[in-house]
Amino acid sequence: MKTTIVLLGPPGAGKGTQGEKLTDEFGYTRLSTGDMLREAVRNGTELGKKAKEYMDSGALVPNDLIINLMKEKIAGIKGGVLLDGFPRTVEQADALAEQLDVDLALNFDVADEELVQRLTQRRSCPNCNAVYHLVTKKPAKDGVCDKCGAELYQRDDDKEATVRNRLEVYRKNTMPLIDYYKKKGTLVTIEGTGDINKIFEQVKKAIQ
Repeated sequence: MKTTIVLLGPPGAGKGTQGEKLTDEFGYTRLSTGDMLREAVRNGTELGKKAKEYMDSGALVPNDLIINLMKEKIAGIKGGVLLDGFPRTVEQADALAEQLDVDLALNFDVADEELVQRLTQRRSCPNCNAVYHLVTKKPAKDGVCDKCGAELYQRDDDKEATVRNRLEVYRKNTMPLIDYYKKKGTLVTIEGTGDINKIFEQVKKAIQ
């Protein structure tokens, strides 16, 4: 079983959904760099204090800080780890490779028009962060969160112009990672369109 997995794929490709399924079925721990940074800042750790200085000034947190944070987090985890949101560039992947061995880069491939359709139909809960979809995962009552009853809204980054821009940024910055991990022999690409459970069957084969 692969233990350190990088999740690749454009926004809306299903990384979060498949990551949750891996966590539920196999006990992987999913590490999101954004979540980790916020937690370190909240807990007032040394790395958190350093990261906060960059975050407060609107600057990008340097790669070495993020990787040290990741190492610190992974050291306390038993079992497999999913890296979601890092690396985003080849430079970050090189820096990560100096510290950790990535067993598998799981790339979810979905056409842009499908992604635009998925993301613009997404609705989020401002209270508990639950995510719905107007076609595939409707709330029981229109516009209301099933879990907490809050009014759902469309995030700014799920609006069409923003979605198309996000996809362009992804293609430019993150697509080179696909070649990077292909050359290392750790890339598995999965067609991310269709039944979620059938996609998960392919994911399960890839992690063996």
